[in-house]
Amino acid sequence: MANAPIRLLIAASGTGGHLFPAIALAEQLPDYQIEWLGVPNRLERSLVPKQYPLNTIAVEGFQQGLGFSSLGILGKLVGSILQVRKLLKKGNFQGVFTTGGYIAGPAVIAARSLGLPVILHESNALPGKVTRFFGPWCDAVAVGFEVAAKYLPRAKTIYTNTPVRSPFLDSQIVPLDLPIPENVPLIVVFGGSQGAVAINKLVRSCATAWFDAGAWVVHLTGDNDPEVENLQHPQYIVLPFSDNMAGLLKRADLAISRSGAGSLTEMAVCGVPSILIPYPFAAEDHQTYNAEVFTSVGAAIAFKQSELSAEVLQSKVLYLLQSPQLADMAEKSKAIAVPDSAAKLAQLVRDLVEM
Repeated sequence: MANAPIRLLIAASGTGGHLFPAIALAEQLPDYQIEWLGVPNRLERSLVPKQYPLNTIAVEGFQQGLGFSSLGILGKLVGSILQVRKLLKKGNFQGVFTTGGYIAGPAVIAARSLGLPVILHESNALPGKVTRFFGPWCDAVAVGFEVAAKYLPRAKTIYTNTPVRSPFLDSQIVPLDLPIPENVPLIVVFGGSQGAVAINKLVRSCATAWFDAGAWVVHLTGDNDPEVENLQHPQYIVLPFSDNMAGLLKRADLAISRSGAGSLTEMAVCGVPSILIPYPFAAEDHQTYNAEVFTSVGAAIAFKQSELSAEVLQSKVLYLLQSPQLADMAEKSKAIAVPDSAAKLAQLVRDLVEM
């Protein structure tokens, strides 16, 4: 079967930051037969398109360090490696692509034990522990920020930026189906795929002044905010999440968000200036490193969550809405973007898998 399609296993699990770049890559490989490797009861259950069969393994990270409780986790890891190895052999897969996280461990080990090529994409400016450990095992580590390469001295790194899904690259404006007037400033607030209760509280405390200045706010709260009904206003649209982030960000004049790599990349592609509040409990504070890439070129303003008051956020937003700095930030945000990132990453996969 000389013309049989290439079979690729994509290991990406947990959060939008891991899943969205992998989905963007998959969209660039329509001639491949792709299957997914995930974890039960995680976001991939709802995000992975139906055309990609989903295989799941029970694996966990060692977030608490080694101890008696980690013996069970280690047992699951060994079992997962064997399970993935069996899947790769039975499915005649020709390569593995992963976006890191603890699911990458069994995927990389199983693939290397079979001599299959492995490509890992690391979206964060400070690579995660899994990437730093397994990077040298991979045929290539594609990085979302150029600065990440200095933390991976033993890996073969290639700068591709981070892929975004196709709606973000569509030149047409995606209709929002929201009652927002055309000529009003729009602030979009979101905390990543899980929401951010701390940001939600800050925004609700100071949004009235933004309304008085004529701004509208679309606030994506996540689904774990018990105070979600506490603010109501005609210029305030509150949703747990949006299936049309591309449309929202293309319409936004300003974003207030965490600094996950995926969200930052989407904002850059859409040329959105931002106020960033890095998640303070992110592993190794990696969101602060991400934010610094944007603040260093003037595309964003960042605040530590512990040091940000409602008064400061309120006044900063009011200042930006009336300042030429906002347009300058938008241009600098757009300059960071690599719109053909998904195509570059897909070509890298083709070069290594089809050797």
